Amino acid sequence: MAHEDKGKYFKKHPAGTTVSDKLKEAVLKSTKENNISCKAAEKIAHAAGFSPGEVGVAIDMLNINIAQCQLGLFGLDGKQKVSPALSVAPDLEAAIRKALVNGRLSCAAAWEIADRLGVKRLEVGAACENLKIKVKPCQLGAF
Repeated sequence: MAHEDKGKYFKKHPAGTTVSDKLKEAVLKSTKENNISCKAAEKIAHAAGFSPGEVGVAIDMLNINIAQCQLGLFGLDGKQKVSPALSVAPDLEAAIRKALVNGRLSCAAAWEIADRLGVKRLEVGAACENLKIKVKPCQLGAF
């Protein structure tokens, strides 16, 4: 959602969408100044046994801002924090291109590529910027 939707994230979901108290508590515990980092959301998913998507819904329903994308697509202020890579290693480019769906790379695929190739997630984000490839969808539903 765009910045004008800030504070109305719950509107992305059908009326009556609910979130477990356990998940709400975990999200609120990791929230600072109404922001939660992508990394904190990932940790909640792993520790509490929820999918990243479920954590994203909880974040939306609580009207909390997701900050500090691990791919560098946005920071605390919502602005992009990664610059295009100066060059992209051939194996990284091949992995990215192979994982494209409709010309886009999913966040989940970007994370998997980073893990498989032993590179930082920010490096995958920077490579995508260099290659002019959009990352979408976000596992948390931010984009």
